[in-house]
Amino acid sequence: MSGSLNKVMLIGNLGDAVKMHYFEGGGCVGRFPLATSETYTSKQTNERITNTEWHNIVVRNKGAEICEKYLSKGDKIYVEGRIKTRKWTDEQGNDRYSTEIQCTDFTFLTPKGESGNNTSNTPAQSNSAVNEPTANPPIGDDNDDLPF
Repeated sequence: MSGSLNKVMLIGNLGDAVKMHYFEGGGCVGRFPLATSETYTSKQTNERITNTEWHNIVVRNKGAEICEKYLSKGDKIYVEGRIKTRKWTDEQGNDRYSTEIQCTDFTFLTPKGESGNNTSNTPAQSNSAVNEPTANPPIGDDNDDLPF
């Protein structure tokens, strides 16, 4: 195999609200921490142990604006993307590294009514009666051989 693959799929909960940064050219980037947890039972002590891993998620442009509008701390989300490590220099001149997940796709998993973000900016519930089939479908020919 000559190629390689850099793909990440995470399901977790937001650790904080989406922080937005806007650029002069009109683009924007949103950042938020995502917590994923693993729970298991220790064989030595027979107690349940939970390990939480924190991921720095970066989403760009329209996706960032959607996340900012509809996500809040604690919401569950599915994120797809790739791992990117950035190198930067701090105020003391030391090289620092930051590993992020560059989000390419996401799906909100928290039901709309359970979100902590209950502002008037969320879209109104659609009229479900318009999209659902009628409760009493037309009755066909009564001369069939079915016993019911």
